[in-house]
Amino acid sequence: MSTPVTLENIRSAPKVLLHDHLDGGLRPGTVVDLAREVGYTGLPTTDAAELGAWFAAAADSGSLVRYLETFAHTVGVMQTREALVRVAAEAAEDLAADGVVYAEVRYAPELFVERGMGLDEIVEAVQEGFREGERRAAEAGRRIRIGTLLCGMRQNDRAWEIANLAVRYRDAGVVGFDIAGPEAGFPPTRNLDAFEYLRRENAHFTIHAGEAFGLPSIWEAIQHCGAERLGHGVRIMDDIEVDQDGRVRLGRLAHYVRDRRIPLEMCPTSNLQTGAASSVAEHPIGLLARLRFRVTVNTDNRLMSHCTLSSEFAALVDAFGYGWGDIQWFTVNAMKSSFLGFDERLQLINDVIKPGYAALMG
Repeated sequence: MSTPVTLENIRSAPKVLLHDHLDGGLRPGTVVDLAREVGYTGLPTTDAAELGAWFAAAADSGSLVRYLETFAHTVGVMQTREALVRVAAEAAEDLAADGVVYAEVRYAPELFVERGMGLDEIVEAVQEGFREGERRAAEAGRRIRIGTLLCGMRQNDRAWEIANLAVRYRDAGVVGFDIAGPEAGFPPTRNLDAFEYLRRENAHFTIHAGEAFGLPSIWEAIQHCGAERLGHGVRIMDDIEVDQDGRVRLGRLAHYVRDRRIPLEMCPTSNLQTGAASSVAEHPIGLLARLRFRVTVNTDNRLMSHCTLSSEFAALVDAFGYGWGDIQWFTVNAMKSSFLGFDERLQLINDVIKPGYAALMG
């Protein structure tokens, strides 16, 4: 007999997360603790519950200024080695507690140099934290593996330097590279030297594209830069027409993305906050999944969006009537699209993910 598809039961299902920002997923209590330890005085409140509510309200405000302010606070308290180790360890623990069995967590090393840490020291601290978090999760009976993505900020012109860092640490758990930051005015081709270097080094990368900017961003990311995945990619809908009678026509770029099985790292709650849709039910993920694009479900920023991967799936279940088969499809999509080696992906799909959903489907 099939297990009911409830939020609590979704938490017990094995899940895979490809798009999660380290500085967007801190525990509110940790932000308060770290602010006290490092002497950061900019928080709007030092009450953890109130601070958590403030982050969610600021992210939901519709004001880009307030949304960006939330990251000023998290980045502001993550400027020491000890802080990075703690935040990374807690991220692994929190994801494991939510039933995530594999996650790729990303961050921009260049954001954490304000107190004199070097880039190598930053990467090594985060990797130490992830390994510690994996260990604690295993002790609690939950196994998780974290792969790291290093981000270059597209407005700062340090992408090649960070790409080189990702290659140097790829045998230490860094599985790939990304560029983040504002799309408008900072097209991915500004960082073409970084992507050419990564391809020469047989290294993996995804690109934030098609979140706040339209089809040109997606086209450049794929055709000029060679992106293996699209961070968000929600604006691919601009190349899809839906007639009044329900017939769907794909433009050339949308056809290419679907035909090539280029993964879309979709983050429903975050996309609502940035105006991609007015409700989950109207989010493009429903149509894109029905058209069998390589859609994956992600959190983006768990603190700001006040979400978990389980709550994102629960919202999709409510909006589109999805069952366990659909959640498994999204999960296998994500595992296939990860930057782990083929054998490791296959092992997680066959030994962890499929048996987990078979038990839930009865």
